[in-house]
Amino acid sequence: MNKPLRVFDLLYYQNAKYPHIDIFGLKFEDNWNTLPTLEFIEKVNQISRALIAYGVQPDDKIGLISENRWEWNALDFAIQQVGAVVVAIYPNISEKDYKFIFDDASIKLCFVSSDVLFEKISNIKSETPELKDIFTINEYSNIPSWNSFLKLESNSNQTEVEQRVNAVQTDDLATLIYTSGTTGNPKGVMLSHKNLLADVMSSEYSFPVGEGQRALTFLPVCHAYERVFHYVYMFKGLTIYFAGSLDTIGADMKEVKPHIFSAVPRVLEKVYEKIMAAGEQLTGIKRKLFFWAVALGETYELENRSAWYDFKLSIARKLIFSKWKDAIGGEILGIASGSAALQQKLIRLYLAAGIPIFEGYGLTEAGPCLSVNCYKRGMKIGTVGVPLINIEIKLAEDGEILAKGDNIMQGYYKNPVATAQVLKDGWLSTGDIGQWIDGKYLKIIDRKKEMFKTSGGKYVVPQQIESKFVESPFIEQMMVIGDGQKFPAALIVPSFINLKDWAKTNGFDFYNLEKEAFFANEIVINKIQEEVNKMNVYFGNWEQIKRFELVLNEFSIETGELTPTLKMKRKVILEKYKSLYNKIYA
Repeated sequence: MNKPLRVFDLLYYQNAKYPHIDIFGLKFEDNWNTLPTLEFIEKVNQISRALIAYGVQPDDKIGLISENRWEWNALDFAIQQVGAVVVAIYPNISEKDYKFIFDDASIKLCFVSSDVLFEKISNIKSETPELKDIFTINEYSNIPSWNSFLKLESNSNQTEVEQRVNAVQTDDLATLIYTSGTTGNPKGVMLSHKNLLADVMSSEYSFPVGEGQRALTFLPVCHAYERVFHYVYMFKGLTIYFAGSLDTIGADMKEVKPHIFSAVPRVLEKVYEKIMAAGEQLTGIKRKLFFWAVALGETYELENRSAWYDFKLSIARKLIFSKWKDAIGGEILGIASGSAALQQKLIRLYLAAGIPIFEGYGLTEAGPCLSVNCYKRGMKIGTVGVPLINIEIKLAEDGEILAKGDNIMQGYYKNPVATAQVLKDGWLSTGDIGQWIDGKYLKIIDRKKEMFKTSGGKYVVPQQIESKFVESPFIEQMMVIGDGQKFPAALIVPSFINLKDWAKTNGFDFYNLEKEAFFANEIVINKIQEEVNKMNVYFGNWEQIKRFELVLNEFSIETGELTPTLKMKRKVILEKYKSLYNKIYA
């Protein structure tokens, strides 16, 4: 079969090229089962027939709100097949954002996974006149479910589906993905079949996996990052296994033994923290060996290692790091990390342990992947690698990263002004500041809009400062502030668990205090100051954190401080902690 020209062609491509490979792995009652590709295709066609019978027309916008599950993928392909547009929406955003998206996209029909989401969307239904019906994927009494929706398929036939399929062109709009919106309302990114498939073909070359291997998925598939990974897995003939939840990832990895999965830095940091917590419980020679291996791993280099270092590394891998690999299934060939910068210390440790981390870069508007570190094209720690094949990247005079290729979005839906601001002569202005390392590796410096000047006229780049500071085991999260002020400062979320362990180990009797009282203790504050002093040496005097205030609770999606892709909503955080800001700069 020829290479796919529409996204849904991937299904038929996989079935033709890898007929013996099942498309999905699913867990039912503690047992893993696989879903054959042909059976999945039949389900997709059934949904397409029901959509036609319902009255869905080409270019209609259909909402899809769910956690990862095979039904999400089935609806994704079925909606595209009939020429309609998938509006992929996060299941954990506010009603305000839901209302904006439903209005902006003129969504006529919506599928949600649960009764909770059904209630959320029902609350805004009266204010969104275009929306006619909502169906849940799960079955509930007195709520319309997709099983009842599927009964409509008897009023249509497969010939009508095939006519719709043949009418879809590669340049047709396939999906709207609304950006997280760290400032203002989200914008609807228009991605065509051509855009998505171009990114699939640019990305697949760098994947270290192939036919018959296993991928584990747990990141939201509504985001372009994980969604394109699913498409690549299908193109390359992998079976995609669905993790139960973020809480079951550890157990799922041991059972599935994945060869690849994608992650965001926070997930990899949490894995590291669990490993280190286990190491802290060791005693005697085992404890010494553990921390010797960690210290060795933190100095790992990709090249120019001495024979003596490699000898020590071989011992560390055999005695310590092999257990790290076993904890994620033992057969991992690559972990793709994106969305934000991963601490260099962690990259070195994972690589030293024989766990390949492929850090990359992209954004929804680029379909989304633009560059990656990988063995095929070269790797350099501290960068996001080299541009993917068939994608051009250059830097503007001010260092802003510009990208060009068939993967670049068509524009922002109903927003020609915003589109014109970022698309010029085919080049996408990413809003990120970068630089070239060794003439080929791209390094991200910061978000253009997040850089600020102090009152002394010096530029401060928050992201690279924050990324360095959270390497401290005692700093969980951090936001650098100081736009227009005399000096940079920070709001710091300390690690309650690690600081309590430190206090207990050092014989301080306040270790069992409640959080608020614990962090008010002068010894704890001085410990954080000590960590700030350690990290400040990596930066110029004008960049160094002169003052800080502690924030007792983690920034999160639920509390509105993080976007669904775990980026900080800086304006929201500043407003929420205005009193701490004023205290710093009083």
